[in-house]
Amino acid sequence: MLSKEEIARYARHIKIDGVGKEGQLKLKKAKVLVVGAGGLGCPVLQYLVAAGVGTIGVLDDDVVDVSNLQRQILFDIDDVDKPKVERSIAKLAKQNPYVNLVPHVFRLTNTNAVDLFALYDIVIDGSDNFPTRYLVNDACVIAGKPLVFGSIYKFEGQISVFNYKDGPSYRCLYPTPPKNGEVANCSDIGVIGVLPGVIGTRMAAECIKIILGLGEVLNGKLLLTDILGNKNMMLSITKKEGNLARKELDADYEEFCGMKEEKPLGESIFASELAQRLIKGENIILVDVREPFEQEICLIKNSITLPLGEIPDRFEEIELNTPVVMVCHHGMRSLSAIRFLLTKGYTNLVNLEGGIHSWALNVDKEMPTY
Repeated sequence: MLSKEEIARYARHIKIDGVGKEGQLKLKKAKVLVVGAGGLGCPVLQYLVAAGVGTIGVLDDDVVDVSNLQRQILFDIDDVDKPKVERSIAKLAKQNPYVNLVPHVFRLTNTNAVDLFALYDIVIDGSDNFPTRYLVNDACVIAGKPLVFGSIYKFEGQISVFNYKDGPSYRCLYPTPPKNGEVANCSDIGVIGVLPGVIGTRMAAECIKIILGLGEVLNGKLLLTDILGNKNMMLSITKKEGNLARKELDADYEEFCGMKEEKPLGESIFASELAQRLIKGENIILVDVREPFEQEICLIKNSITLPLGEIPDRFEEIELNTPVVMVCHHGMRSLSAIRFLLTKGYTNLVNLEGGIHSWALNVDKEMPTY
């Protein structure tokens, strides 16, 4: 039942033909899991909470970074370095006390995904990497849950609904992932701040339509949006039965997406180990491959600043015989740099696993910057 307070809160919903109290009760009884409390997750969560979806799970193992504030509108400067799930739930609880918000502060894996998804009616994927997208899709197929999907890139976004009413899955649209490095994430190439709001609200709308049984759901369709050119395009997705017959998850989604091949000869170093070696005074050269504007925000002391795009012309500035640690923001561009340098005969290169972002998460002492 709806309380008097809830009836007053959701009055504009209840007045809509086709929704009414019955529809609002459907929303109250629904259980939705949002994977990722980032750019897409923030608007999705805010609108589902405002709509009165009764139980909402929030899954994320990351903390708020200052670079998130440009688009992740649930957070402010006081939230930096704090868990996204903790901070988002604290604010969403104030937005609507009639919603049950369930924290899931861990990384989604092939050992926990299916059991977790079984607890919910609908899964919404706001992740930003291909291993997670394929894992979420496959777990939804096995658990029999509809999946609301969204992705963003610079000024463009995609939205669809998979595994819904015997419709196609994510693998029907993308049978295989792009080769690692072909498609950069927003941390590397950027995204206009308003785009996650545009795409995220549409994702929330698809979820609400599924719960209410109203309208035309993006089942078997992919909506492409270009906010720079004010263009929208709708594509049809052909269902491939084999993709809907999956019974178990892949053993390793990073391997499936080619992520592990990016690690040159398995050579990498974690932030905690690098910190200890620098404290001991070991002769280690740090090569920072980030862009100049990133280095203005955080410049690493005594490092060689060599943006990734300049390495083909300037690689001879890097020592051949001294241990070299390649560094970027998240550890992906530095891997690309190492891959190139290996072709030039370098054998002394190590990648900082997770980049300077991992340093902030795992090392109490600040990275030597100025």
